[in-house]
Amino acid sequence: MNEAPVDAGVIGVGTMGSHHARVYAELPDTTLVGVADQDETRAESIADDYGTTARSRQTLFERADVVSVAVPTNFHAQVAEEAIDAGTSVLIEKPFVRDPDRGVELCERADGADVTLQVGHIERFNPVVRMLKRILAGEVPISFDARRLGPPIDRDPTDGVVLDLMIHDIDVMLTLADSPVSDVAATGAADGQRVSAYIEFESGAFGSLAASRVTQKKVRDISVTTEECHIESDYNDQQIEIHRHSLPEFVDHDGDVRFRHENIIERPMIENREPLKAQLSDFVTSHREGTVPEVTGQDALRALRIARRIRAETT
Repeated sequence: MNEAPVDAGVIGVGTMGSHHARVYAELPDTTLVGVADQDETRAESIADDYGTTARSRQTLFERADVVSVAVPTNFHAQVAEEAIDAGTSVLIEKPFVRDPDRGVELCERADGADVTLQVGHIERFNPVVRMLKRILAGEVPISFDARRLGPPIDRDPTDGVVLDLMIHDIDVMLTLADSPVSDVAATGAADGQRVSAYIEFESGAFGSLAASRVTQKKVRDISVTTEECHIESDYNDQQIEIHRHSLPEFVDHDGDVRFRHENIIERPMIENREPLKAQLSDFVTSHREGTVPEVTGQDALRALRIARRIRAETT
């Protein structure tokens, strides 16, 4: 017997929130029951696009089982708290909150209300990252190198390059390294629009990160060196190359002895699935089944604290 669809809503239907509305309207196990936004005209337009209703925030909390919160970061804590108090499971876009202490409070509040709290670190659901995590199972990482670079944007980058861009790679790197952080260093340029950071892990591995809003080429990649291989991953092209060690040998060819050292490259097949659909499906499943979501509030706090340390060193 099929379960009834989960009623879903979106608070804040700017660029990212409108995509949340689209996906909820498309998922087979959700019904988009409404959207809310301070800009009522915008809310009505998005509601018309996806066959739903523009509602007040409180009405949407009462109507929906789950909501995505895609308002500006300054309002994340307030809106999420309202959702939790209404008994509504909540997915909060990254960065989780401004103040980690408020994030701790939200996690405790959600636990007490027995509702799901998930944070929108969408790269966790990127097929490239999922494949990279599978490849690294059983491997011993030595170093990570992540770049997230691009040209200036035509909107107000309120969160800054670290909280807007680099935090994606911080979360991915912390997940892949699976080790506590022992040290952080960073430097910035171009009024903080170009930041480089260095993270050391207690395991002995280290990672370098670069994020930029002043690079005239869009770059989104991460490479990992392990004891056995080097892995290059490109988010833009959705490709992974695994460079394996090969044993050098001397080959006798008609009495002519030559040295040969082949470069072995593997290119695994990457699944084709929209990360946002995977993320919201995980959120809805966690709500329905009472399971731990892929990205918990604690995961998001860990990334946020590292991001704040990096930003503090560049201001």
